[in-house]
Amino acid sequence: MISYQPFWNTLKERDVSTYTLIKKYNISSNRLTRMRKGLPLSTVSIDEFCRILHCNVEDIIEYVEEQE
Repeated sequence: MISYQPFWNTLKERDVSTYTLIKKYNISSNRLTRMRKGLPLSTVSIDEFCRILHCNVEDIIEYVEEQE
């Protein structure tokens, strides 16, 4: 399963709030809610976060094997 935990860690490290993403970069709150719930995002969204945060894909998502 895809985890967005690296994204939340990167936000904290870069001292960027979700409010800043919404107001300054016009990221929809729905997109952030989807990430909180672990729902899929498009690669366009991931690319946009990488551009905004000046980071790599692995700073946004990671693959975590599900426990059986």
